[in-house]
Amino acid sequence: MKKIKSFFIVFVMIGCCMQLKSQQVQISKEQLIALTPAWKGERFADGRPKVPDNILKRMKLVSVEEAWAVMKNAGYAYQVAEGWMQINPDSVLTGRAVTATFMPARPDVWGAIDTAGKKMGKRGQNTWAVDLLIKGDVYVADQFGAHRNGPTIGDNVGNAIYAKTGNGIVYDGALRDVEGLKEIGGFTSYYTSYDPSYHNPPGDLNTMIVGINQPTRIRTVTVMPGDIVLGKMGVVTFIPPHLAEKVVKTSEIVRLRDMFGHQRLREGTYTAGQIDTRWTDEIEKDFSRWLNDHINELPVPKEQVQEYLKERTW
Repeated sequence: MKKIKSFFIVFVMIGCCMQLKSQQVQISKEQLIALTPAWKGERFADGRPKVPDNILKRMKLVSVEEAWAVMKNAGYAYQVAEGWMQINPDSVLTGRAVTATFMPARPDVWGAIDTAGKKMGKRGQNTWAVDLLIKGDVYVADQFGAHRNGPTIGDNVGNAIYAKTGNGIVYDGALRDVEGLKEIGGFTSYYTSYDPSYHNPPGDLNTMIVGINQPTRIRTVTVMPGDIVLGKMGVVTFIPPHLAEKVVKTSEIVRLRDMFGHQRLREGTYTAGQIDTRWTDEIEKDFSRWLNDHINELPVPKEQVQEYLKERTW
């Protein structure tokens, strides 16, 4: 009888913990680490992969095609999201993703989530994920394309995001106050639509937050917290953190080889057929000499060129 009673108490305790957990929308550190096993580097306190700032800086020069090719070869073929309206379309957006997932609201679920949040001192759900942002982050939100009465970001929240991150957003939903958002100089952003209305629960209950730093969907891409966002040329690419350094290094090597090849073609040293195919050992040696001769003039950090030359066998 005592065994049955003890089992019942444990069962009730587990049930209570599960109920409490179901009302917590932010993923636990342990869960996030378990979902990102390929990342072996440094992490934030909450478990989010922390790709180094140096990689983020170098990522700005990576082309979408270069990033896509590296990811495709690694088995990540669907990491590019298209079809955006933009703020500052001529700028490049790079940073570490902080994800938020919203769903169409229903009063009972919204109430449970909101009550749990208030017990933790939180207010409006639209700022819960925003509160976590730090420098170098990009707020990535699946607002399921919500339009009328859907905007959870206007110029006030937008200024808060920019102050925390120095970045813009990727937001699958409607923004308001777009004119004001455009006045924020570096707020390079991708969003789905514009509407002058605003999110106003519980009076008009149409969206609710169900996930923070959990896997989310942006268009046809599964996005993980800590993914590196690369927004340029009207599309957004989400690069898994364990591939970020490889994407950058591959891009830099391609950039250098293109510079060398184009120069030698202009000089008439080689034919297009020689450059536009697998290079001979003679051309590879010429490329290594060219790197050494121009190491202080190249659009790639000197230390990266030196590292690349150390890896070469000719």
